[in-house]
Amino acid sequence: MNSSLTHLREDYRLASLRRNEVSADPFAQFRTWFHEAQQAQLKEPNAFVLGTVTPEGQPSTRTLLLKGLDDRGFTFFTNYASRKGLALAANPRASLTFLWLDLERQVHVQGRVEKVTDEESDAYFAVRPYGSRLGAITSQQSSCVEHREALEERYAELQRQYPEGSHIPRPANWGGYRLLPDAIEFWQGRSSRLHDRLLYTKQGALWTIDRLCP
Repeated sequence: MNSSLTHLREDYRLASLRRNEVSADPFAQFRTWFHEAQQAQLKEPNAFVLGTVTPEGQPSTRTLLLKGLDDRGFTFFTNYASRKGLALAANPRASLTFLWLDLERQVHVQGRVEKVTDEESDAYFAVRPYGSRLGAITSQQSSCVEHREALEERYAELQRQYPEGSHIPRPANWGGYRLLPDAIEFWQGRSSRLHDRLLYTKQGALWTIDRLCP
């Protein structure tokens, strides 16, 4: 196993990333790359890894889906009482990493996290698929459950309580977060591990751009 792992590698050659070719606005640059990921028909290009830190200082990561983007930041939704929700309540800073491996690219974002408004959470919850809305009520995310049948029984009860087409209220412990970035790094794989890395750092209302060593 160890021998096979040491020989697993790819030499990235698809593209380059030069400062004179990128937008001065990191949100505009992200939208360009995200559009190209969509055009490449990558599966779930809005998937990202969310990194948080627990009150005890333990780093924790998990994969989520981006559900909103504007010039304020990156929006995602979850259970506020989940492991990540409790971590964000104690330490409202986090990181997001988007990996588009087929394009030999990744974007790393870090910054402060805040809850979105109740109106924003209500609006998104209302357009979720029927099953996803019931699932949000069924699951006490990150808590222990005795067996899967208990989840399925609770889900069936909710199906009877809220038939398809009826109004399903958003649970008070479920909603959105917005990460307000102060740093966004764009990474493009290059040959011989001499990757291109451009780091946008927020300075007041402006963004500076620096090239980082790979």
